Amino acid sequence: MTVAVAILNYNGADFLAKFLPSVLSNSGDAQIWVIDNQSTDNSVEFLKEHFPQVNLVINESNGGFAKGYNDGLKNIQADYYVLLNSDVEVTPNWIQPCIDHMENDKMIAAVQPKVIAHHDKKNFEHAGAAGGFLDKNFYPFCRGRIFEEVEEDKGQYDQDLEVFWASGACMFVRADLYHQFGGFDEDFFAHMEEIDLCWRMKRQNYKVYYSGSSTVYHVGGGTLNYMNPKKTFLNFRNSLFMIVKNYDGILFFKLFKRLVLDGIAATLFLFKFQFKHFYAVFRSHMTLYANWSKFKKKRIELRKKSTDFNAVGLYKKSIILKKFLGGIKHYSDLDQNDFC
Repeated sequence: MTVAVAILNYNGADFLAKFLPSVLSNSGDAQIWVIDNQSTDNSVEFLKEHFPQVNLVINESNGGFAKGYNDGLKNIQADYYVLLNSDVEVTPNWIQPCIDHMENDKMIAAVQPKVIAHHDKKNFEHAGAAGGFLDKNFYPFCRGRIFEEVEEDKGQYDQDLEVFWASGACMFVRADLYHQFGGFDEDFFAHMEEIDLCWRMKRQNYKVYYSGSSTVYHVGGGTLNYMNPKKTFLNFRNSLFMIVKNYDGILFFKLFKRLVLDGIAATLFLFKFQFKHFYAVFRSHMTLYANWSKFKKKRIELRKKSTDFNAVGLYKKSIILKKFLGGIKHYSDLDQNDFC
């Protein structure tokens, strides 16, 4: 049983200097790899000089987060991959609890640890928190984070749980399944590609888990700040891409509802004078229509391969209505009977 920790790096020499020591000291016999995505800073030279024990793959081009991992992992042989952001500090015994899940149940395809904010280590971090879910309109949220409302970690989510998606900030995944399912969708470029991959695996009855016995600390927004309009565009666009590919129901009604809800979100950006974010939402829908034929083909191909869909982790209500009209701030306030 071999484990490869794969860190995708782009101009992250400072992050590597800060966080690689924790990875090296806390990862036992795991192989440590850095996949460099055509950095223009001194990352490669820095690694060779200061961390010669780290394995290095240099991608031929930078196609974003999704293609960067796909290209790099072709060169890495292991039973399990740990996809780790460069801005993550790991802790002792962070690997074994997640690997144990997959060793004990061959249907568990991916696992994530508890993701805590590095800048405030009593709070969950936005990207993953304590495991990911989708609501009935396929908006993502987490145990410990609903939209921008982040909870304090008081041990309330320490129990292991089957979820819908695992965070790409720190994602344990079976290497054979990663390649079998084609890895990340490179058309996503970055953001939500891990949710899409989890969804595709769950369409063939695989499971995704959260382990509360493993903890990492994530800086978050290290490559693209959370308030950057480009991040808004990628999140809204990729969510739509994901729905067209993976939703088995009637697309017209689902996409029309998303058009209305996304329109409300865009209007709120407008009222806040965040015009670039307003345009990002508008552009996300225009980009979907421009790529409709391509994603319709992907949808048809996925439907041919689907077997038994594992719906665990889907929330049968609207998280938007619960949050903004119902005043729900915490995952623990949601009725667990409303989850698949």
